Amino acid sequence: MKHRFLQWLVTLLTILHLVVSLNSATAFCDFGFIDGNKLYNYNLTSPTRKFPHGVLSEDGFYKVAVNETILWFQLCDGMIFNHDPPRCVDCWDCGGPMHCGMDCNALVADNIRGYHVCTTVGRGSIVVVDVIDKKNPHIGVIVKMSNGGPRINCSLSVSVLCNLDEVQGPLSLEKLGTCDYQATEIKHPSGCAIVLNVNGKGWGWFVTLITTVFCLFGAYLLAGIVYRFFALGIRGIDVIPNLDFWASLARRTQSLSASLVRKFK
Repeated sequence: MKHRFLQWLVTLLTILHLVVSLNSATAFCDFGFIDGNKLYNYNLTSPTRKFPHGVLSEDGFYKVAVNETILWFQLCDGMIFNHDPPRCVDCWDCGGPMHCGMDCNALVADNIRGYHVCTTVGRGSIVVVDVIDKKNPHIGVIVKMSNGGPRINCSLSVSVLCNLDEVQGPLSLEKLGTCDYQATEIKHPSGCAIVLNVNGKGWGWFVTLITTVFCLFGAYLLAGIVYRFFALGIRGIDVIPNLDFWASLARRTQSLSASLVRKFK
């Protein structure tokens, strides 16, 4: 029962996070799943000290060229070209000739008789993230983007492998079907899972979170009281910092509770 409650709680928190992030173009690159007593969470766009944009290319795009085929793509967001833009005969499906590549996530150009003919293979609204191997979640995740057209459906799959030390790739491109491509891999710290314990042993991650919040709140109150008592010479109940705010918050909570009680009577 407790494990089911934790699963429900994790799902609820994930939904709330997505609702808050609806205006973010990178919200769909959050992924997590529960395996036994552990929650594995991946956020490909979370900033780190070395990589403030997460897995996103700081150039605005990744580029792979193999033989007569060139692939441009960006993970979890649209592409931006400040230099070296695609030069395609027909690019109306991804920004048009003047802004080619700026209206999609992935674009493939094939050299046909000396001309680059482009095909959109990924759009931001159609992105799926999944773990590569659930038996070994620390390997990383695979990001699949696609674009469904009236005549043909295209897709691109990119494996983001966990590597805490450096960033590598992508170096190769493989065509798997009529319009299905796979950029073999990108090694990046963003492919590493954050693992949380969700079993009933110990405190658990949720209790730890609540405890941390209360400790920070207590430290804030204590520091404020000490400062107001010794530095400002305030005595009595007024020594509590932001007393008016806490008093109004209590009144609002009481009023809300009363209105809810009347509503459901």
